[in-house]
Amino acid sequence: MLPYFPKKLIWIFSKRYIAGETVADAIRVSKELNAQGIKVTIDILGEFIKDLKEADQNKREYLELIDIIQKENIDGNYSLKPSSFGLLIDREVCYSYVREIVAKAASYGNFIRIDMEDSPCTDMEIELYRRLKEEFPKNVGLVFQAYLKRTLTDLQNLMDINTEEFPNNYRLCKGIYVEPAIIAFKKYEEINQHYLEDLDFLLKNGVYVGIATHDKPLIDGAYQLIQKYNVPKNKYEFQMLYGVTPELRKSIVDKGHTMRVYVPYGKEWFGYSTRRLKENPKMASHIIKALFFRG
Repeated sequence: MLPYFPKKLIWIFSKRYIAGETVADAIRVSKELNAQGIKVTIDILGEFIKDLKEADQNKREYLELIDIIQKENIDGNYSLKPSSFGLLIDREVCYSYVREIVAKAASYGNFIRIDMEDSPCTDMEIELYRRLKEEFPKNVGLVFQAYLKRTLTDLQNLMDINTEEFPNNYRLCKGIYVEPAIIAFKKYEEINQHYLEDLDFLLKNGVYVGIATHDKPLIDGAYQLIQKYNVPKNKYEFQMLYGVTPELRKSIVDKGHTMRVYVPYGKEWFGYSTRRLKENPKMASHIIKALFFRG
């Protein structure tokens, strides 16, 4: 039924989690978060394009965004989805476009996070990261999803490009896409267990990790691992979505840990919101609660 709802109604649900439609909205939200001692990662919404003209337009938008954000002195970096640059249409075109964006960020000493998408994209996105890290060892990172049964093996296999000078840089999240049980853990306890196993491996081996979760048991588990391995505060950060669990987020910042918030914006907000609801219907209950209860 969602596509038939008025956009204004869906926006009531979405505006707490999306900065808005324009770069100005992203700047406004980013500055508000920076003022609270929180870093940001900015994402232009859009994914799974149908032709390479869209990929070229998306590339141009990111290049303009990076120039604007640097001029505004925002404390943040950038996230992008390879499928919005033609990953599933032409892998080499996608590589060339993403490389151009990473090079632009690197020219400012900044950083691009390659988001992980659904399972058909996993191998291609790992390979994209490998290629880019070879040329830009400080300026590119990747996302891993703990609910995929392959994730720990993938992390282990990438240790060949992890160095003390240029450690691999990952965001570790639970995962949102609906995947078959043969390749993904389904139970809450199972996913959490493997999340902490993955995090243990990363912190133990000196990999820089963005601990991306709103789940308090996982945050408490992360605290324990950080203490266990005596991890310096400049070797990890916590990450959260814009508008989600602000009280828990503040408690992490108050403890002196680095926090980065994912700030999405763009004209594709409606598609993003409805896709996320369709992919994970459990989000509907969280959204309904969010209308009445902050945090």
